[in-house]
Amino acid sequence: MTKRTVLVIFGTRPEAIKLFPVVRALADQPSLRVRTCVTAQHRGLLDQVLAIAGLSPDIDLDLMEPGQTLDRLTARLLTGLGDVMDAERPDLVVVQGDTATAMAGALAAYYRKLPVAHVEAGLRSGDIYHPWPEEVNRRIVAPIATWHFAPTDTAAQALRRETIDPAGIHVTGNTVIDALLWTRGRIAADPALAAGLDSVAD
Repeated sequence: MTKRTVLVIFGTRPEAIKLFPVVRALADQPSLRVRTCVTAQHRGLLDQVLAIAGLSPDIDLDLMEPGQTLDRLTARLLTGLGDVMDAERPDLVVVQGDTATAMAGALAAYYRKLPVAHVEAGLRSGDIYHPWPEEVNRRIVAPIATWHFAPTDTAAQALRRETIDPAGIHVTGNTVIDALLWTRGRIAADPALAAGLDSVAD
């Protein structure tokens, strides 16, 4: 059986927290080959979560720079993630939330006609400057994505109002709850990990 390759992309602490349960669930599927790519949009904060989650990324673009502008970051994300997709040739790209990493990952996949799954889809404030630039990042991902995993019915309704195909919208709840439950179980087995969690929460 030929395995289908799923490329999961993230770069910030919130993305890592909300995607590590997804990575673990995908890895449990024998028909899938899961590859993880981190952009390190938030280097130190990201590494804290990876250590606690026990994840070692397959690809690390290490794109964080002091004082980096959004346009420079976006350009580096788009070209860096495009190179990764050309090398990995995934069958599906997974992004999460509203970061520059998620937006650039979806756009690079679109340029290659690759399907995109958007975790935590459909959150909207209605103001493109609040939160800034996250509101626009989410709106860019929406028409590109094939599958929209909305955390709430309200988020799903927002997607429908934007004429997103209802067949691709799935209300899944928030994966941060899955992360919390998994981490609680890990701490129960190894209480010493609680010290590391204090720094993640700061």
